[in-house]
Amino acid sequence: MLVVILGAGGHGQVVADILFNMWRNGRDLEIYGFLDDDPTLTGTSVMGIKVLGSRDILGELSHDALVAAIGDNTVRKSFFESLSETEVFIPAIHPSAVIAPDVQVKSGAMVCAGAIINPGTSIGSNAIVNTGALLDHHNKIGAHSHVAPGVNLGGNVTVGEGAFIGIGASVIPGITIGAGAIVGAGAVVVRDIPAAETWVGVPAHKLG
Repeated sequence: MLVVILGAGGHGQVVADILFNMWRNGRDLEIYGFLDDDPTLTGTSVMGIKVLGSRDILGELSHDALVAAIGDNTVRKSFFESLSETEVFIPAIHPSAVIAPDVQVKSGAMVCAGAIINPGTSIGSNAIVNTGALLDHHNKIGAHSHVAPGVNLGGNVTVGEGAFIGIGASVIPGITIGAGAIVGAGAVVVRDIPAAETWVGVPAHKLG
């Protein structure tokens, strides 16, 4: 399986490492190359992998699947939705992640090294569960959301579509974080957060 990585930035390189380790662990896949809309990167190599050009040349490439490896939720969602009717997005799951057998990881989702995902949890399409994040039982992680490195989610937490939970934040059990909400780094969330609001601090409170 030839896989194209959309995005050659920091998160793109993390995903390249995930795919390499999946291959090393026996998965039948090969990284075709990066696509990145930064024209200065075309023709260069990142991690020894060629940047082939912008997204515009995707139709010229003989490939099997994509991963949208872009940290920004809005941009990643735009790429995924514009291409999902014609392209196959595969989940990228680092072999060191500890994932319960019944966990659902949907198309294009990314689970990074050292993440722990406990039973009953679902990871939505194109979502990111980043390095060392811990998701307890029966979490629902919405499509296009991003759970940053070192986040701790208690049981039965719902993360809405496109929400972002910052590095090292903690969320007590049973909390709902609304679509498009932002939780600041290191915050401790003890109340539900409405959609599109930004909450920070210990305990977390609405910014502004």
